[in-house]
Amino acid sequence: MSRSIEIETEYITLGQMLKEAALIDSGGMAKWFLSEYKVMVNGEPEDRRGKKLYDGDEIHITEMEDFIVKSNKK
Repeated sequence: MSRSIEIETEYITLGQMLKEAALIDSGGMAKWFLSEYKVMVNGEPEDRRGKKLYDGDEIHITEMEDFIVKSNKK
């Protein structure tokens, strides 16, 4: 089961998504988190905290939960 991350903008960065999901406390922790955990975005490995995530993107973090980006932008 995937947990939704709702955004009101066109995209959110991977670092912002990790903070929004309460996996990290600050944006500065994103680089460390991505070096410690295997993160997949739409089935591809990703280690860039600035990676832009758009509506419908799926994020899988090994040993944690899955997330899906949902836009409520009108």
